[in-house]
Amino acid sequence: MKKIGFIGLGVMGNGMAANLLRSGYEVTVYNRTAGKAGELIQCGAKEAVSPADAVRESEIVITMISNDAAIREVYFGDNGIFGAVRPGTILIDSSTISPSLALELTSTAESKGAVFLDAPVTGSKPAAEGGTLTFMVGGTEAALKDVEDVLLAMGRKVIHMGANGSGATAKLAHNTIVGINMAALAEGMAIAASGGINGSAFFELVQSGGAASRTAELKGEKILANDYDVQFSLALMLKDLRLSSVLSDNLKVPTPMLEAAKSLFQVGDSMGLGELDMSSVTQAYEQWIGRKIGGDK
Repeated sequence: MKKIGFIGLGVMGNGMAANLLRSGYEVTVYNRTAGKAGELIQCGAKEAVSPADAVRESEIVITMISNDAAIREVYFGDNGIFGAVRPGTILIDSSTISPSLALELTSTAESKGAVFLDAPVTGSKPAAEGGTLTFMVGGTEAALKDVEDVLLAMGRKVIHMGANGSGATAKLAHNTIVGINMAALAEGMAIAASGGINGSAFFELVQSGGAASRTAELKGEKILANDYDVQFSLALMLKDLRLSSVLSDNLKVPTPMLEAAKSLFQVGDSMGLGELDMSSVTQAYEQWIGRKIGGDK
């Protein structure tokens, strides 16, 4: 059975690591903020004192970190992954990072005799806990074949997107659609609320017609209940849209809808909503229209 190092026990990582343990893997965990490994340790995980410590005895290392800066710290920093990684280790990053950083990690891993896969995921906290994530993977087919069983212990589908960097690019393109869908749902529900339409009735219509989407399915009921407990935070969505904006500029792709959605999430962040679920962006519309979107009034 493979030995796995898992680094990053936040909203997504905790559930992912738990599913590896349930599948019988030997898992060593590390989190930059102490105190998040308790339940995993009770389930059989070992706790490392640094990223390097998590890597030394591991055949596969999975990172699930919030942003590029944090990834750099974990991989390149003092007591980081690259200071201790052994030749032959497969490094898998499931964070949402810039494609350029994914390529830099690939090159450094190769210089250490290791292999790197950028393998971000679709699905938020419920999917991480339920093991129903989808992995989009950039890297060699041979390396992916070696770890596919590990990925499927945490998810329901693995899609090979192409060479290294392709997973990161696909994730930013995907989350561009998610962010735009979230903005569209909030705006449509604000129009309906301003017109005096019952929120629940309107949401039923959304799910029954051409406006239906996975985003609406996941977020509509939360909006109606004014429930903004985090599944995927507004701040992380804004981070992803900013990364996508940089990528699209580099690719010379016009993205007017991306820029509009990014601006809306920036408004939400400036309102102090960053640590709430991304569906809390509807609160910006509620402020503008002077009424709640959810409920019957």
